[in-house]
Amino acid sequence: VLSSGEKEAVDIILDLYLRKDDHDETIYLIDEPELHINTAIQRKLLEVINEIIPNNCQIWIATHSIGFLRALQNELKEDTQIIEFNANNKWAEQEYSLQPKELKYFDWLKLFSTALDDLANLITPKLLIYCEGKDVPNKKHEEQGIDAKIYNNIFNKKYTDILFVSSGGNTELEQRRSITLKILSKALKDLQILILKDRDCQSGKQVSIKYRQKLLDGNSSLRILNRYEIENYLYDKEILKKYCNNYDLNFDEEKYDEIVNDVINDNIKDITGEIKEVCGITSSISKDNFKLLLSDMITEETQVFTELEKCIFF
Repeated sequence: VLSSGEKEAVDIILDLYLRKDDHDETIYLIDEPELHINTAIQRKLLEVINEIIPNNCQIWIATHSIGFLRALQNELKEDTQIIEFNANNKWAEQEYSLQPKELKYFDWLKLFSTALDDLANLITPKLLIYCEGKDVPNKKHEEQGIDAKIYNNIFNKKYTDILFVSSGGNTELEQRRSITLKILSKALKDLQILILKDRDCQSGKQVSIKYRQKLLDGNSSLRILNRYEIENYLYDKEILKKYCNNYDLNFDEEKYDEIVNDVINDNIKDITGEIKEVCGITSSISKDNFKLLLSDMITEETQVFTELEKCIFF
């Protein structure tokens, strides 16, 4: 009464179950177990395999499976590392050291494109967050807004179904959100769109913390940063120290305290050059690249990440 795919799944599970006691402290290598198995079963099969195999073992699976990718992206994300085999590598000619990747939204899109080919564009985020920045993509249809790049860099590892998109200036965000919802909600009924603004959202003037909360209370789709703008998070002392430690640079804390009086409320984007000097940077790194490198330092264990996350995903 079982289909061929169900028989395949039972065969794999039974085989692993019978061998698990004899193969403790073992690396299990499984090559494309998804063949003949539908997507729903694939996803559940990987969970069961993970449960059967002893905790002191590893599972190495080569796969192009949509179901497996979804399981790795969701149910098993805390137990999983993914190695991508780059198609441009010369595998028969050169030796390569393989390293797991920290996957973000665009990495997942690339992986799913391997399984889906042209259907990969049907994989859409569940939540779009409009932020300020250059709304026109480049010739490769890639995001050009630096704020969106920074937010995606910070959050796409933890929130794999969320995409930050630059949507013009401060006054254009609500209008474009409304238009997008009217169009896309017809086809993508579960899609949500939020608006993320800096604290200078009142015609370039900074709103007070009290008035910020008043605006948020009246609009469930609106998010406003607690600090003046994204640079106030990037140029936080915690993040700059982490950056300098990571790149073997000397952080001049005394000079930092002289030029940064209030990291919450001051407009410190204009002193990016001085911030670079505080970090002992002598190279000609651009402001945008510097900010992107700093965004790599805003990881889940940092206080800055927790504060920024609370502003957006409360």
